[in-house]
Amino acid sequence: MMVREQIEAKLKAAFNPVFLEVVDESYRHNVPAGSESHFKVILVSDRFTGERFLTRHRLIYSALSEELAKSVHALALHTYTHKEWEALQDTVFASPPCKGAGSIA
Repeated sequence: MMVREQIEAKLKAAFNPVFLEVVDESYRHNVPAGSESHFKVILVSDRFTGERFLTRHRLIYSALSEELAKSVHALALHTYTHKEWEALQDTVFASPPCKGAGSIA
């Protein structure tokens, strides 16, 4: 199973999301071809109701502790309740560019 698929499966099980998108952004970073190390996660779940963003991120880090300990180097997290998501009208901000981007020598 690909790392992206593992992340999706674990987040679905832990958060019962209204919306979930996991994007492999490794190609935007200075990593070898085929690396699965940088991801953007857009997660909409009522599990986040009443939780601060820091707490939401900690919950995700806990659910993905195995992946973070092994192959995942970075997660760009966009976490919303269903109500917050509706207010955004499904708009998601792009991840920032990698400061270390460039070719592998």
